[in-house]
Amino acid sequence: MSDLKVKTMAEYAASGETPEILFWVGCAGSFDDRAKKITRAIVKILNHVGMKFAVLGTEESCTGDPAKRAGNEFLFQMQAMNNITVLNNYSVKKIVTGCPHCYNTLKNEYPGLGGNYEVIHHTQLVQQLIDAGKLKVKGGSFSGKKITYHDACYLGRANDVYEAPRSVIQNLDANLDDMKRSRENGFCCGAGGAQMFKEPEKGTKDVNIERTEEALTLKPDVIATACPFCMTMMTDGVKHFNKEKDVKVMDIAELAANNL
Repeated sequence: MSDLKVKTMAEYAASGETPEILFWVGCAGSFDDRAKKITRAIVKILNHVGMKFAVLGTEESCTGDPAKRAGNEFLFQMQAMNNITVLNNYSVKKIVTGCPHCYNTLKNEYPGLGGNYEVIHHTQLVQQLIDAGKLKVKGGSFSGKKITYHDACYLGRANDVYEAPRSVIQNLDANLDDMKRSRENGFCCGAGGAQMFKEPEKGTKDVNIERTEEALTLKPDVIATACPFCMTMMTDGVKHFNKEKDVKVMDIAELAANNL
């Protein structure tokens, strides 16, 4: 990230300033090579519109979502309390996340432990910037392309965020084609509930293969996602069908950042 302008909360605090928003990068966005590209795309958008934002940097720790979903409530609360202490010390008010798991945990789990913040997902932020006229993404490389969007469980069914990512796609002048199982009836990519970190149980077909198969029947140019876990599972599914040369798997932030 050295070539991008990214300041930490500590740097803002040292200069007596306060950023508009804290960008919560998340574990995947920090350490997974594919998800790092999503992080960079979000930063490019924030820089493009001139928004004052900051990251926690080395002070950011896992939200505790994987521990909680795997059943370790004690570890979750330890991780959450450490993060809440850091966030409250900086008087953080508004947070944008690049991950629906972080989004859901910060928004819905942290208030019960003393962490009360306005939390938005990056697809919501991008759409807000487009609506406000601060971000223009029309035309460009995705004009006329067929894009199908996979609803992330923790963004869609858990938090009712369905329109923001789809609206961004439509603003690209792309043709949005929803899968049969979408929105409220969406189908998991196979990574939820901490399944991301373990081998699947025995069965006839992996969940991500089932979901990718459904997407590929639409013959899309792009399978759009808004979650680093979904990104991994859908990418693996496309590779399983040897379609990586024909179908790209891209995050909503990458679609927007490529059209700035």
